[in-house]
Amino acid sequence: MKKVTGALLQRDGKTYGIMTHSPSGIVTPKDLEHIAAVGRKFHIPIMKITSGQRIILAGIKAEDVEKVFQELGNLAMPDLGPCVKFVQGCLGTEMCKWGSQDSIKMVSKIQALIPNKTFPAKIKIGVSGCQRCCSESQIRDVGLIGTTRGWIVLFGGNGGRKPRVADPIAYGLSENEACDLVQRLLEYYQRHAKPDERTARFMERIGMETLKSELLTMIPYINLDKV
Repeated sequence: MKKVTGALLQRDGKTYGIMTHSPSGIVTPKDLEHIAAVGRKFHIPIMKITSGQRIILAGIKAEDVEKVFQELGNLAMPDLGPCVKFVQGCLGTEMCKWGSQDSIKMVSKIQALIPNKTFPAKIKIGVSGCQRCCSESQIRDVGLIGTTRGWIVLFGGNGGRKPRVADPIAYGLSENEACDLVQRLLEYYQRHAKPDERTARFMERIGMETLKSELLTMIPYINLDKV
C-alpha cells in the first residue's frame, strides 16, 4: 500500500482526514465554495469545524488523499509531525465590543513567526482580545490575552487528560514585545524539551525559577517581580 503523508488516519484505519489552513477561523466565501466543491468531487462524507477553528475533511479514501491536497492548494494544512497545529483567535476589536486588543492582527503576526518549524511536541496557540479569554489562552501551550494596558503572554498550558493552567510570563506588552517573547519561549522550548514533551509537562519539569534564570533575566521588558 502506498504510504500516505500529511493526512490523519481515521479511526476506521482505512480513511484519512485533511485539515484546512484557516488562522483565527477566518475564511472567505470563495474559500468555503472551493472546500465544498472538493468535498462534492471526492464524495467526502464528513466536513466538520474543529475546536481549533479549522475544517477537517474526513473519510477520504487513501487513493484520493494526494488529489485532495492538490485540489485544496493553499487551503490545505498537511500534518507533518510535531509543529504548531493552529493559532486560534477570537473576534477581537474587529467584531467584539469587549475586545481590548486586535486578536486577529496578532494571530497573523504570530503565524508569520512559525512557518514550517518543528518542535519536540505539538503546539497549540490561543490569542484572546480580552480577559474573557474566548480563545482558551490559559490552557494553550502559548497564550496571549489582550488588556487595555497591552498583552499578557502565558506559557505551558494544556487542556488534555491532565490539564494545566499556563504560567503568566509577562504583562502589559506591546505587539512587538509579545511576538518577541513568544518566539523566545518557543525557541527555548525547542532547545530544552524532551521528545514528545508538551509544554505543560516541560514547565512542570523545569519550573518557573529555571525559566527565569535561563531566559527571562535576559529580556529587558519583563518585570521579573511580577512573574
